[in-house]
Amino acid sequence: MRLTDASIAIRPRSPWEALDLGVLLARRHQRLLMLSWAALTLPVFALLTWLCWHSPSLAMFLFWWLKPAFERLPLYILSQAVFDEPPSLGQALRQWPRLLRVQLLPSLLWRRLSLSRSFNLPVQQLEGLAGPDRQRRLAILRQGSGTTARWLTLAGVHLEGALWIGATTLFYLMVPHQLEVDWSWRRLIEAANGQWLWVEHLTNAFYALVLVFWEPLYVACGFTLYLNRRTELEAWDLELVLRSLRQRLSGAAPLVLVVAIGLAGLAPDSKAAETAAPFDGARLVHQPLTSQASRQDIKAILEQPPFSNKETLHRWRLDQPEDKPAKPANLTALLEQPWLKALARGMEALLWGAVLALVALVIWRYRSWLRTFVNRRAQPPAYRPEAPEQLWGLAVSAHSLPDDIASHAQQLWADNPREALGLLYRGLLSRLLNDYRLPLQESDTEGQVLAKVAALHDPALEAFSQVLTRHWQALAYGHQLPAQALAMQLCNDWRTLFGAPGSRP
Repeated sequence: MRLTDASIAIRPRSPWEALDLGVLLARRHQRLLMLSWAALTLPVFALLTWLCWHSPSLAMFLFWWLKPAFERLPLYILSQAVFDEPPSLGQALRQWPRLLRVQLLPSLLWRRLSLSRSFNLPVQQLEGLAGPDRQRRLAILRQGSGTTARWLTLAGVHLEGALWIGATTLFYLMVPHQLEVDWSWRRLIEAANGQWLWVEHLTNAFYALVLVFWEPLYVACGFTLYLNRRTELEAWDLELVLRSLRQRLSGAAPLVLVVAIGLAGLAPDSKAAETAAPFDGARLVHQPLTSQASRQDIKAILEQPPFSNKETLHRWRLDQPEDKPAKPANLTALLEQPWLKALARGMEALLWGAVLALVALVIWRYRSWLRTFVNRRAQPPAYRPEAPEQLWGLAVSAHSLPDDIASHAQQLWADNPREALGLLYRGLLSRLLNDYRLPLQESDTEGQVLAKVAALHDPALEAFSQVLTRHWQALAYGHQLPAQALAMQLCNDWRTLFGAPGSRP
């Protein structure tokens, strides 16, 4: 590693400025970073999906748990790009198996949930430290940057979740509204036969795509935070300045040599200097003071005042005796006076009275709010508008329908199935308007009607409404007649759901 070949400016920065540098570094090499991450992780994700097809959550968990193994490849690319030429995509992928040999199991086991993972990774991958040496090195590097590294991980977790939820929501918003009638998220979740597992795997794929964008950025920020800490500790900026100064002065070396020779000619005679200042070489050799004796003398001095003031106490106290003011001799007698005790009781009564008055004032001030949320009296029934007579050109009033809708529809089915199915649908709308008080409007679509039915939390009514609406749409818009066996099923479901003629739920 040569500092003069660095592609970034080597200078001390604040931890947050170092994170900004990581973002800029990731943007400079974003194509290589994203392609290498996608080429490495997406095949692994596809393999886990195939192996755990019936357990999408397990596939998602295993892919998430393997992230520390994938993060070594972006770090290798960035370390080469900062101090050397960045590798090609093929070269980076060929280096990945070699990178896995360095402390892979600790990274996937007890270090997996470390909040400083991106900051610690360069210590074990680039410096190759392990065991106590790694712990001592991290203890030094984390001073001043450990908190920022943890905040980076916490922010990354929230950013991953936000992008994942956003991608899933965008996919749901792109589903056509007409398809939404027969394909709702609740039916997908409640499906127990496994035919909708592909939806869960598709949601997992959105998370894998989010990591293609975020993980190289996360590794780059942790790497620049590590480089900034080493710049502070090892004075890389001063080293670069001194190297530059040495290069500037290398051309003036002959001139410096001539000046040095001239100054040597003007120096006094060495023998005269020895006569003027004789040196007794044995004076420092036979000194009675040794390193051990000096250490003992220093320890003895430090154990004496004012460096050491030991004191043993066998009682509990709040302050030092010298800081505690002397109590007046007549203070105890003054506190025992009856009139002073009576005054204290009076003050206590006034304080309790003030507290009760304050509570009463608060209750009186917010009496309307308390009456609204505390009063248990029945509220007057809210005003309900009159149910419409028609919806989408269909007569849905109670007087326009026969009393026994199921029997009448069953009789019409043989000659006019369209009218029979329309009668059942009109009867359903009439019951929803008059019995369940659903606020149906002329502008509502069939899908919006089903959404309002789902809000009633009645599974039987919702299931019947979905089946009837689906066949009504197929007949009204697609001119597809339902099967003959459907007539008896719909009529029996009607009687089961709404009971005898004239009855109401």
